[in-house]
Amino acid sequence: MSFTRLSFTRRAATVLAAATAITAGLALPALAHVSINPGTAEQGGFSKVAFRVPNERDDASTVKVEVAFPTDHPLAFVSVKPVPGWSVKVTEGKLPKPVKTEYGELKEAVTKVVWSGGKIGKGEFQEFEVSMGQLPEDTDQLTFPTTQTYTGGEVVKWADAPKADGSEAEHPVPTLKLTPATGSDSHHADASTPAASASASAGKVAAPSVTQVASASSGSSSDGTARLLGGAGLVVGVIGIVVAILALRRRPS
Repeated sequence: MSFTRLSFTRRAATVLAAATAITAGLALPALAHVSINPGTAEQGGFSKVAFRVPNERDDASTVKVEVAFPTDHPLAFVSVKPVPGWSVKVTEGKLPKPVKTEYGELKEAVTKVVWSGGKIGKGEFQEFEVSMGQLPEDTDQLTFPTTQTYTGGEVVKWADAPKADGSEAEHPVPTLKLTPATGSDSHHADASTPAASASASAGKVAAPSVTQVASASSGSSSDGTARLLGGAGLVVGVIGIVVAILALRRRPS
C-alpha cells in the first residue's frame, strides 16, 4: 500500500471515529435523566404517564424511587400500575389549603408515591406508570421532584429547575407540560378513574382516589427521544464521513 493511500485511510478512520463520538454524544443524554413519558397532557383531563428511571451507575443498582406529587395543584384521582418485583406505597396528606374542584373542595390528596424492593441494573431503565387527574387548567406544567436511591446508599434528587439562561440543570425535575384541551372528551374515559364519573353524578365532594390497577399495555417502550436524537446523530455522522472522504479524494497526492 502506498504512503498516499495509507495516509488517506488513516484520515478516513479519524473522521469515522469523530463522527461516532458525535453520534454517541447526541444519543446518550436522552437516557441520562429521570423523565415523564409522554411529556405532555391536556389540561382538564385524565392522563396515564410513566416515570422513566434510568440507572446511571456502573457499580450500583437503583433500588428505590420516590416521586413527590404537587400540592399547589393537587390531583384528586391517582392510580398506580403494579410493577413486577417492586412494591408501591402511596401516601395521602392534608393540603396546605383546600382546593376547589368541579367535584367539590379537595382537602387531601396524594403527596408521594414510593416504589421499592426491585432493582434497575447497569445499562437498564424502568418505567413506573401512573394514571392521574383531573389535570389543572390554570397552569401550563406540573413538576414531580423525584428521589433515586442506589445500592450503597447514594441518593440523587431530581428537583432542579431550568437555569436562568434556559439551559438544562444538572438534575432536572421531571415535568409534565399541560396544553389547552382540544375539545375531545376521549381523554376522560380512562378505565382506571371510575371515581371521577361516580363523584360527578353524585354531586358530592370527592376524596382522593388511589387504586392499583393492572393495565393492558405492554412492557417498557423504547425511548423515543433517544431514538430521535440517536438517529439525528447518526445522520450527521454519516454526512460528515462522506464529505470528508470526498474532500480527501480530491486533494492532490
